[in-house]
Formats: sequence, C-alpha cells, structure tokens
Amino acid sequence: MNQDIDPDRIDDAVLALLWLGLHDGWRTWKGFDWDAMDRLHRKGMISDPVGKAKSVVFTEEGRREAERLFRALFARR
Repeated sequence: MNQDIDPDRIDDAVLALLWLGLHDGWRTWKGFDWDAMDRLHRKGMISDPVGKAKSVVFTEEGRREAERLFRALFARR
C-alpha cells in the first residue's frame, strides 16, 4: 500500500459504504477490499468476513458508526 494512503481513512469510507448495502436490519454485502474488511473486523465493527456468506453482520457500534460516517461523507451539504 502506498505510504501516503491512510488505512484508517480507507476503513472509514468502506464502513460508510457498507451502510449503503444494509439489509435485514444488521447484514450488509461484503464486496469490498479484503484488507479493509479484515481491519474493520479487528476494530469490532463487523463480523468475521471470512466464510461462504456473501454478507457480514454489523456490531451495534459498527452500525452506528457506519451510519454516522455515511452521513458525514456523502450527505448533501
């Protein structure tokens, strides 16, 4: 990864975009960079992305933070 790229900011953007795929209350599609998904799992935001399921489950904190970041990054100002 490029030294000028902040992985925490990437994780924030991925978490916010995961909110966009929210379905069934807590599940979201997991079609994002595997490294970012693994970091979000280690940060306690989502369930373990490794497995056959095509989605992951937000933790309570992860869902709250995903919505906050989505609104902060993508809402009209």
